[in-house]
Amino acid sequence: MDTKQEIIRRYFREFDTIRKIARDLRINRITVKKHLTDYLQAKQGTSTGTDEQALQDYLSSPPRYDTSGRGRRKLTKEIENVILGQLEENRRKRQEGMRKQIKRKIDIWEYVLSQGQQIGYTTVCNYIREQELRQCEAFIKQIYLPGEECEFDWAEVKLVIAGVLRRLYLAVFTSAFGNYRYSRLYNRQDTLAFLESHNDFFKHVGGVYQEMVYDNMRIAIKDFVGRSEKTPTDALVNLSGWFGFRWRFCNVRRGNEKGHVERSVEYIRRKAFSHHDSFDTLEQAQAHLQGTNDRLNGLCNSTGKIAREELQKEQPSLGKYPGAMECFLTHALKVDKYATVCFGTNRYSVGDHLVGRMVEVKVYANELKFYYNHLLICRHDRCYGQHQWIIHIDHYLKTLSRKPGALHGSVALHQAPQPIQTVYSQWFIHQPRDFIELLEFCRQHQVPHQRLLDTALYVNSICPGQVTGEKITALLGNQTSPVSHLPQDHLVDEIEHFANRQLEEINGLINIKMETVL
Repeated sequence: MDTKQEIIRRYFREFDTIRKIARDLRINRITVKKHLTDYLQAKQGTSTGTDEQALQDYLSSPPRYDTSGRGRRKLTKEIENVILGQLEENRRKRQEGMRKQIKRKIDIWEYVLSQGQQIGYTTVCNYIREQELRQCEAFIKQIYLPGEECEFDWAEVKLVIAGVLRRLYLAVFTSAFGNYRYSRLYNRQDTLAFLESHNDFFKHVGGVYQEMVYDNMRIAIKDFVGRSEKTPTDALVNLSGWFGFRWRFCNVRRGNEKGHVERSVEYIRRKAFSHHDSFDTLEQAQAHLQGTNDRLNGLCNSTGKIAREELQKEQPSLGKYPGAMECFLTHALKVDKYATVCFGTNRYSVGDHLVGRMVEVKVYANELKFYYNHLLICRHDRCYGQHQWIIHIDHYLKTLSRKPGALHGSVALHQAPQPIQTVYSQWFIHQPRDFIELLEFCRQHQVPHQRLLDTALYVNSICPGQVTGEKITALLGNQTSPVSHLPQDHLVDEIEHFANRQLEEINGLINIKMETVL
């Protein structure tokens, strides 16, 4: 279409000769004459009124060629697609470790015949051979300088954490010079994990490589411009600016351009989790992975080198480590009627005095920080589950003081630390208002939960069945350090006598107060 339009324009508007047009466009003069003749015929039909659509149809349709005289070929496009589909299936089986189950040429030929096609075995073999030759390419051995280049990639791994099968993601770094490997587990393959993985890696090696190599991952590439130009994401630009490295993207489907980390992904995942894939906590899995990295980096590779020793050679050539980059995303969220904000289908409590207001949330890979009027109001561990409520009981003390009956069945009490639940269930289950006042006292004076429980046990040991909020707060107010143990029989009698007398005085004051009220 473009060539046809160019011929018509240059001949009738620029008055170029047929010879000049053919020479400039690098086509045969016969082709130029054919297009001009067809155009004149269509235009002549329009001028005579015999066919008004002829010219418009000619200009808007691509060139047509008469192929009726050509002989019919056996290897049609349909058969080619069938053969290519079988070759693609063979490629997939090789990647999945099913190399012994791939189809040979005769198997592909028999499959084509089973689809109702008629073609010779030699024709199929020749076509497959052409495709294999097209896929063959030469590779050029590279030399890498110390501290020059490091490659990054993601890998998926499934582990059992605390009895639950979870899908985790492995961030893998491999240096091109010494093949030094580093990896770490993350809950998601997102921007925050991408940033924090680089923080952890550069801190681990004690420096920054000159260039980082990535494939076409979305967390590193924002847009694709044409076939080769790629626009980096803001996260990658900020990361590069902080640590001072340059980046390079691989071409599409060219894993060999970062072959060091491609091999490391499979190698580390297999060595770390093929025998051991169940852990009590994610931290335990991280420690196991780090131990595997250390062990692999201490082995001698096929070239007779040890990766840990090669890293020591690289460190003088690494850029200076500027310190960790703070990696977070900011969101403005509204506090709902439950004094929570919703982020990622999960709800986090922030305080009942903020209902209906907007708060700013800094989202980290493992933590959420909440701000109101630029002041930090609370923080929560980030939850990667779905539709979960993460509640802190101190955020509801103001509301519970007006609605003490709501305490017993509240999610806030159910999720409270175990020392708080123990104090409530043993001594305050019928006195919710006193318990709420006790929690408010502990919040104002920053009393640890375990200290509250130890103090309550101390009061119960010397006044069995008479544990009250006033007694606990009185002792907490007089104590400069947590109660470390309960009184034993061998304690000095004078100390026990003094403690009992002090509690009797407190009871007397309480009784006088109650009589005055009555």
